[in-house]
Amino acid sequence: MYGYGINNDLYQQMQESTMHITGGCHCGQITYEAEADPIESVICHCTDCQNISGAPYRTTVYVNEKKFTLYGTLKTYIKTADNGNLREQNFCPDCGSHIYATSVGDTNREFGIRLGTCHQRDQLPPKRQYYCTSAQSWVQDLSGIEKAE
Repeated sequence: MYGYGINNDLYQQMQESTMHITGGCHCGQITYEAEADPIESVICHCTDCQNISGAPYRTTVYVNEKKFTLYGTLKTYIKTADNGNLREQNFCPDCGSHIYATSVGDTNREFGIRLGTCHQRDQLPPKRQYYCTSAQSWVQDLSGIEKAE
């Protein structure tokens, strides 16, 4: 998954800029820390992400499981994708905050940390978008929608 669509020099330069991130669930029962590469921050427009998140898309940063430390015990839901792949959806058993998703049964997995749970989310703007054919047409330009503080 790393580096798709980005030239090798830019990817190498960005890969050297990993950052320490922290985060957790809404109620505070679950916390985590990880080393994240900002280039791995993405938007997913797939219908599964729309349905599971209750939003038009989900923002995620991918980290290697060896660079992720969890404090607390998550509840896991196994989702079968349309292509038959199994995906773990991991969330707080009390407040329901989605913490990350990953593959089932693999070793050396990538964890898709949900950016909404990350304290440094403002420093991880998405670099790519996936499943754009499923994107809601109105999310591409929000400039015409009234804003309020």
